[in-house]
Amino acid sequence: MEVKNVAAIVTGGASGLGGATAAMLAAKGAKVTIFDVNEELGNAHAAKIGGSFQKVDVTNEESVIAGLDAAQAANGVARILVNCAGIAHGGRVITKGAAHPLAAYRRTIEINLIGTFSVLSQFAARLAAAGLEPIGEEQGVIISTASVAAYEGQIGQAAYSSSKGGIVGMTLPVARDLAQYGIRVNAIAPGLFITPMMESLPIEVQKSLGENTPFPKRLGTAKEYAMLVDSIISNPMINGETIRIDGAVRLAPR
Repeated sequence: MEVKNVAAIVTGGASGLGGATAAMLAAKGAKVTIFDVNEELGNAHAAKIGGSFQKVDVTNEESVIAGLDAAQAANGVARILVNCAGIAHGGRVITKGAAHPLAAYRRTIEINLIGTFSVLSQFAARLAAAGLEPIGEEQGVIISTASVAAYEGQIGQAAYSSSKGGIVGMTLPVARDLAQYGIRVNAIAPGLFITPMMESLPIEVQKSLGENTPFPKRLGTAKEYAMLVDSIISNPMINGETIRIDGAVRLAPR
């Protein structure tokens, strides 16, 4: 799909992987709306890339619908959705004899998995109903963000791995569901990448993690994630797939 003059939405687009993706799409001429809960960062990044910002909580259906309504009013029906909103919660199943707090587990699933599904389903419904002429062979493209932790979750990643495993698991059936509407659905599973969550760790820890990657021996960058988004959007045969981007890393138990 050509992205020039096409309306696009990036959740979690104020910074990190989503921020780089929003910038890439805007640079290629897309009309980008950033969804995020951080108004300060979201407005600043939208102004920088020439896009727009909507404060959207992906766990709240009314907030999602309102954000999509506002984005559509500004740019028309969106054809591209990239889901990057998410959190990384860590915690063992048992800590000092106490069970993992259910509220923390539920919140991780609610944001990372249910939030992703909420936005993609609402996005797809209005795109399918719009009756737009296809661009080439397709109506639109959805890309969600999984993680290598979906496959090799480490100690303390039960909640996070569950949420990302759910994204992997739903990608193919959702692609099959939406095939009749000409909407492709894929996911990206990043390895060890520089994100705001990663940057909260000490520099020596970041360096050590990067050295665990076989090649290149460093952390991935948000720009490299955005490059893969671009490749998926431009290739109509990529559908129903979760693509790892990880420098051949395989996470050890700890």
